[in-house]
Amino acid sequence: MGNCDEVGASSKQYGVTKPISKAGPTVADIQRTKELEKFLVDSGLYESEEEAAKRVEVLHRLGQVLKSWVKMLTRRRGYTDQMVEDANAVIFTFGSYRLGVHGPGADLDTLCIGPSYVNREEDFFFALHDILANMEEITELQPIPDAHVPVMKFKFDGISIDLLYASISCLVVRDDLDIADVSILQNIDEPTVRSLNGCRVADQILKLVPNVENFRTTLRCLKFWAKRRGVYSNVTGFLGGVNLALLVARVCQLYPNAIPSMLVSRFFRVYTQWRWPNPVMLCPIEENELGFSVWDPRKNPRDRTHHMPIITPAYPCMNSSYNVSTSTLRVMMEQFQYSNKICGEVELNKAQWTALFEPYAFFESYKNYLQVDIVAADVDDLRAWKGWVESRLRQLTLMIERDTFGKLQCHPYPYEYMDMSRQCAHSAFYMGLQRKSGEIVQEGQQFDIRGTVDEFRHSVNMYMFWKPGMDIYVSHVRRRQIPSYVFPEGYKRSRQSRPTGQLDNPHKSSHEDISGTEHCERNPKRKYVDKVGVKQDIAVKKQFSVPMDSFARSRLSMGFSGLTAEMHNSGHDMIERTKSPESDTECASNSSVVTSLTSDGGSCEDVGSTQIAVSVEDHKGVDGTISGRFHDTVCGIHSVSLVENEVPRGNEVLQNELQQQLEVLAFNSLYSFIHFSLVQSFDQLLVF
Repeated sequence: MGNCDEVGASSKQYGVTKPISKAGPTVADIQRTKELEKFLVDSGLYESEEEAAKRVEVLHRLGQVLKSWVKMLTRRRGYTDQMVEDANAVIFTFGSYRLGVHGPGADLDTLCIGPSYVNREEDFFFALHDILANMEEITELQPIPDAHVPVMKFKFDGISIDLLYASISCLVVRDDLDIADVSILQNIDEPTVRSLNGCRVADQILKLVPNVENFRTTLRCLKFWAKRRGVYSNVTGFLGGVNLALLVARVCQLYPNAIPSMLVSRFFRVYTQWRWPNPVMLCPIEENELGFSVWDPRKNPRDRTHHMPIITPAYPCMNSSYNVSTSTLRVMMEQFQYSNKICGEVELNKAQWTALFEPYAFFESYKNYLQVDIVAADVDDLRAWKGWVESRLRQLTLMIERDTFGKLQCHPYPYEYMDMSRQCAHSAFYMGLQRKSGEIVQEGQQFDIRGTVDEFRHSVNMYMFWKPGMDIYVSHVRRRQIPSYVFPEGYKRSRQSRPTGQLDNPHKSSHEDISGTEHCERNPKRKYVDKVGVKQDIAVKKQFSVPMDSFARSRLSMGFSGLTAEMHNSGHDMIERTKSPESDTECASNSSVVTSLTSDGGSCEDVGSTQIAVSVEDHKGVDGTISGRFHDTVCGIHSVSLVENEVPRGNEVLQNELQQQLEVLAFNSLYSFIHFSLVQSFDQLLVF
């Protein structure tokens, strides 16, 4: 937990710039830190001593299994008895466990390092897989060899484990192997580098922060915040554990003597004003003679497209947040702004810490959603199928952004929901949909994403381990059609006057128009829907007489005021209305695709037709034009405009700090340097 004893003890500079402030905590800061730490304990974020001991035991037992596996392979390949005796595998941890911020039930991220003659493809994913599959302690075994970082997932005596494998260029792996030594990267491939860098990055982070305990408490707090606010998921395009750790570590560098309550507040203040895509870096990027590619927009065109670069500190330095899209960055910036406001109120004693962790009311924030239903024959098949589909959901967001030129904004929600009433194994994900703020609305213009959805489904169906029963359905649902199983209480809550956690806006909420008329209309309709059942979606039969592409052409307009789910009959009996996936307890075999998003003046729903018109309101939240490109840095050195953070009046502590922080932190563009080793400052100008 937070530690005040070392405040001001160190004069060492951390990071690529001087700190913004070296000020230590006030009495009020110390009290707020105690309250924050008590909140974290009361929220159950720390594991018990018994569970901690069990993790240590499981790690030891897993290490023994891995050593035996390597010895078996060594003997099988005809090596000498001495080689068999010396054969070894070493297990390392990384992620939240390595950083010391894991909680009860958290996954245990592990890395097995073996000798050069034990490979990943056959030995790890087949030989070791068979060994684990025959162990009683191992359950839910799931190999994912085609992931960006190949991994084997399973539970060992109830402890969830993600196991990676790295084969290094040594015949014998010593127990005292120094994983920080860059020579360990010699003669290995890119997937192995990525596997090794999880541990190497975690170690570097702990070395680059001024106070490890303050860092850990702050990170634990912000991980909990990100989960509650729906922005914790690297695979979906939000922030994962490593991303958050790097962002928190940078704030610790900028405020080296701050304690957790201060660091949480400064976190939101800094990243509310951060001018993305300027990179967040803990240390300069360095080249190395090993020749691995490092993050460098000057040389790598793909790096110029990154929206939110958060650079890892260990060679080869990479962007850990390459999954972030325009849509997910917009959502995160909204949450930063909302939480920055809450922290200001906490510092004025106008709010408690609990307000910062209010769950995000996702299903009350939009009028229109995409529902992605995933089904499989049994639970084991669903686990594998769901993992694959979830890893591809980010592509659906990118495809919609691409095909609508960013005019249709998506908010993928990184949590899955299960309908226990379904006879087949089932899981569902949701995306909020809205028109981009400020777009000119012209009646009759439309977005048609049928081709986009069809392309997405085609890419998902390329799953190499597909089995009969695995299917996916993508459908458009309005807010009142959201099934009851997504709500914690098991029923649909009455709508609030304002969705929880939305930014204040003098005109309307950030995602919808909440008017008295609409509020009065919704409840009677909802009761009707609950009695009769969710209205039938529009499904496209697989047995088309003509290909889908012949009528699923992507159409785009500059703006729209409504979303319409429509299909064109064209005089042929090709399209029929069928039951929506959520309304049928059976496992359907056809995929319902809701695909046409169009402008329409009405908001009625014509049950007897093949058209459902719904309205989408302007988005009045955070400016969605935060660029994901390096347009203003291509020409070399440039200045970053001053952005003064709004501080609540009457807060003398923050006002005094503002006066101390007027020093300009020069930001020099990445493009103005020939060598990364000469870089002295990568941070923007921040004034508080």
